[in-house]
Amino acid sequence: MEVLLPKALLKTMRPKQWVKNVFIFAALVFDVKLFKLAPLLNTVLAVIAFCLISSAVYLVNDLVDIEKDRQHPTKRNRPLPSGQLSPKVALVAAIVIPVVVIPLSFVLSAPLGLIVGGYFALMMFYSFYLKHIVIIDVMTIAAGFVLRVAAGVVVIDVARFSPWLYVCMTLLAIFMGVGKRRHELFTLGENANSHRAILEQYSIELIDQMSVVVTSAVIVAYSLYTFSAENLPRMNGQSLMMLTIPFVLYGLFRYQYLIHVKKEGGTPEEIVLKDIPLIADLALYGITVLVLMYAF
Repeated sequence: MEVLLPKALLKTMRPKQWVKNVFIFAALVFDVKLFKLAPLLNTVLAVIAFCLISSAVYLVNDLVDIEKDRQHPTKRNRPLPSGQLSPKVALVAAIVIPVVVIPLSFVLSAPLGLIVGGYFALMMFYSFYLKHIVIIDVMTIAAGFVLRVAAGVVVIDVARFSPWLYVCMTLLAIFMGVGKRRHELFTLGENANSHRAILEQYSIELIDQMSVVVTSAVIVAYSLYTFSAENLPRMNGQSLMMLTIPFVLYGLFRYQYLIHVKKEGGTPEEIVLKDIPLIADLALYGITVLVLMYAF
């Protein structure tokens, strides 16, 4: 059991979900500082801080939901509900990580320390209260993504990062959160309430309507960003970033397809990491952005 302890603890920290912290790189990429050493190093350190602090949040979530997770068809196999990891060990890790990470974040940057500390406080409030309030639960998760973007902004000296990107990231986070709620409703069926009480306040019809609204909002917001944001690469007065809109459209529609047709969507990182067409779309989007932002 002692040999398995580090592995069980690491699994409970959910390293697969660290992919969400790619949002921190938004400021670095869109402010055209990706290949500058100091901003890149600061951003990487901010990512590490968020990976660790988010893992502390996951540990707390699993401790709070341990009994409900034992009734879930897949979450019951997690280390805590399955008994592979002692709750005492998880609790100690959940305390030690923020005690170490938050002060170190202040050393790197006072604004970063405030954001990391604010993120942890918000997620604690979510774990014990906000996740029980319909719609606010999804918006709180979205706020966590906005704080990630803000963390990337405060650790570099931004000059070209558009506020429109905050809007786009917020809506995209809500889009993914709504998709996750739909998957939970579909997968758990009549047992949904016993796993997550807030699911009683949702229905497939409501989730689908919310999904339509937020999908449209993402498309409009991103299109407005490519049209109107300052300091974007242009040719003959026209923004070249408009060329990236088709990749965004495909990514959103592919995600919807995976949720509605393939019945996937348990967690966004699972979809992103295993669906080849979506991975290819994200890669092409990233390459196009890099070429446009750094070559023009």
